Amino acid sequence: MAVGGPPVLVVTRLDDATADEVITELNRRRVPVVRLDPGDFPREVTLSGTFDSIGPGGTIATGSRSIDLGNVRSVYWRRPTPYTAGLAMDEQTGRWAVEEARYGLGGILAAIPGAHYLNHPWRNRDAEYKPAQLATAAASGFIVPPTLVTNDPDHARTFATDHGPVIYKPLRETEYTDDTGRALTVWIEDVTTDQIDQQIRHTAHLLQQRVTKTADIRLTAVGEHLTAVRIDGSPGVDWRRHYDRLTYTPVAVPPEIAKGVSTYLDAFGLIFGAFDFGLDREGAWHWYECNPNGQWAWFPDHITTRITRAIANHLQHGAPA
Repeated sequence: MAVGGPPVLVVTRLDDATADEVITELNRRRVPVVRLDPGDFPREVTLSGTFDSIGPGGTIATGSRSIDLGNVRSVYWRRPTPYTAGLAMDEQTGRWAVEEARYGLGGILAAIPGAHYLNHPWRNRDAEYKPAQLATAAASGFIVPPTLVTNDPDHARTFATDHGPVIYKPLRETEYTDDTGRALTVWIEDVTTDQIDQQIRHTAHLLQQRVTKTADIRLTAVGEHLTAVRIDGSPGVDWRRHYDRLTYTPVAVPPEIAKGVSTYLDAFGLIFGAFDFGLDREGAWHWYECNPNGQWAWFPDHITTRITRAIANHLQHGAPA
C-alpha cells in the first residue's frame, strides 16, 4: 500500500552508492524521494525561494522533478558535487557566481521549514574540523591518543621522539587529483623523526601517537541505533588501503562507548556519525575520529542492511508528515 505524503529530499551527486542504498529502501517503503545535486545548479536546476512574514516557501525543479519547499518530510544530506559557474564567465565572475549559488541555493536547502535533517549541512561542516573533533572526543570521555597539530618542524620532531611511534593524518579528505584528473588519496602513514623537515612549515600537519592495536572498529551511529564492526586483516595503519584483505565481525558496544557516542553527537547536533576506533590488547577502544558523513555501504549486506534501515527510519519518521 502506498505511503505517499511529503517527499524525502536526498542531496547528493549522481554516483553515490551509499545514498542509492537508502533511496532503494525508501522506494521499497513507497516513501516519495526527490534527488538533487546542487552542483547541477543553475544548468539543470531552477530555484524560486520565497520569504515573507509567514516564513520560507517556493520550489526547486530538476529536469524530472519539482519539490515544494514547504512540504518536505526530511533531508538526507550526503555528497553533493561543488557548485559551478557558466563556462562563458571569466574567473572572477565565475567565483562570484559560485558563491552566490552557495549562499542562495545552499542557504535555502539548509532552511527548509519543518524538515528533519540527517545531518544538517552546517552541523556536518562544524563536525569536520579535526581539532574540534579531538577536543569534543576528550570531553565525551573517549580515550584520545596524544595528538599534535603544527607547522613547526622542531616541535614535530620533539613530539615524534616523545610519543613515537607516530602517524600522519590529513586534517581533511580534500579532493586531490594528478595531472590526468585521476583521484588520489592522502593516506594515513607512519612518520619517523628523520622524515620531518622544513617542508612541514608550508601548512598545518596532524601527528598522532600510533595505537598498538589488535583490530580496528568502525561504529556507525544513527541516533541511538549503533552498529559496531570489528575490522581484521589490515597489515598497516590505514585499513582503507586493504579492503580485499579485511574481515568484518559485528561486536557489542560497551556502555561507556555508547554514552560517549551520544554525548559526542549531541555536542555537534548530529544524528549520524561514523566513528573509528583502535582496539588494544586489553580490549580498550581508542578514539581516532568521527566522520559526520562517512561511508558504510561497502560492508557485507547483513551489516549494510541494518544501517540502511536505521537511516530510512529516521528519514521516514523523523519529522511529522
